[in-house]
Amino acid sequence: MFASVEELEERLTRPSEALVASLATGSGDLAVLGAGGKMGPTLCRLARRGLDAAGRGGDRVLAVSRWSDATAAAELAAHGVEIVPADLLNGDLRELPEAADVVFMVGAKFGTSASPYLAWIVNAALPARVAERYGTARIAAFSTGNVYPLSRTGSVESDPVGPVGEYAMSCLGRERVFEHAAAQGARVSILRLNYAVDLRYGVLTDIGRSVLDGAPVDVTTGQVNVVWQGYANEVALRSLADATAGTPFVLNLTGPETASVRRLAAAFGERFGVEAACVGAEAETALLNDATECHRRYGYPDVPLGTLLDWQAAWLAAGLPTSGKPTKFAVRDGRF
Repeated sequence: MFASVEELEERLTRPSEALVASLATGSGDLAVLGAGGKMGPTLCRLARRGLDAAGRGGDRVLAVSRWSDATAAAELAAHGVEIVPADLLNGDLRELPEAADVVFMVGAKFGTSASPYLAWIVNAALPARVAERYGTARIAAFSTGNVYPLSRTGSVESDPVGPVGEYAMSCLGRERVFEHAAAQGARVSILRLNYAVDLRYGVLTDIGRSVLDGAPVDVTTGQVNVVWQGYANEVALRSLADATAGTPFVLNLTGPETASVRRLAAAFGERFGVEAACVGAEAETALLNDATECHRRYGYPDVPLGTLLDWQAAWLAAGLPTSGKPTKFAVRDGRF
């Protein structure tokens, strides 16, 4: 359990022995593009701690973002991360520092249904400029499970894609752009993530908050995949060693469980001592990924679902901070 944001972030940014061993095989600076988002700060701190433990204290972690939140930037700098203010959409990418490794975390999702061009310019056009700027680096690019169609059993990497809605289509566009970069000789890994759990936000935060507040949980989207954010960030960093040219290395990134939303709500109800209210009837399909290959290659997440439920319930019951930004995991028409 955690009593503060500081304790949570210490746990999220604690590198495993496997991560340290993987980072020890590389060299040079690491640039994290989009470092100011929900996952970026903890990935940067995890990378800094991992590089230090791997004997690479002289290699920089470059956190690239607009950094409109000066406090967040200062806190990250206090942990040894170099802050690089930059407008990636409108700036000259040639002015960005050189880097041997790049983690691409930039993305536009919420609000894009009203202005779909925002999804395309951020998710598909910007990656082309990044791939040109960092064509000799290893690139780990975050994507999403939304590139798959809704399914009954969970999509694997070899399944046909079938994005629903313009957001998902633009994310597939991002993948295609990085595929082109790989065809030109860049070393690329693509990570199809859904959904990371941080305790301050995520699917479990959404469901747990509803149950705690006495609000009904819609179970039309009846199943979901989640994964501890620390594991997701670690896999992204370790995937740099597996990035390939020619054809990019593509990986589903999530937890091993396919969790029932109704059962998750009931589990929170038990922990809060209330009865969870659910509405709707479970549809036959949901956005589900099969991450068997991820777990074979990198091991199972170090925090299982039951522990995440305990941590999330305790966090909410204690009134600790949340982002107030829902995941909208139940959306089925692709409009965000």
